[in-house]
Amino acid sequence: MKAQTTLPTVKLTGTDGNVFAIIGTVSRTLKRAGLADKAAEFQQAAFKSGSYDAVLQLCFQYVNVE
Repeated sequence: MKAQTTLPTVKLTGTDGNVFAIIGTVSRTLKRAGLADKAAEFQQAAFKSGSYDAVLQLCFQYVNVE
């Protein structure tokens, strides 16, 4: 993914730590920021990733995580 100047911010601390909840939260944040194409790209990459940690690392590529 190309680096954007401004990534949307999402708060993941204090929320459900379920990997599917995290994927949903990040996807919704991207869609609300007008980045539906990036949301779809993120979802595909997340579902293909091999672990929970890989999904978390992927989140940092698409959004600013609080």
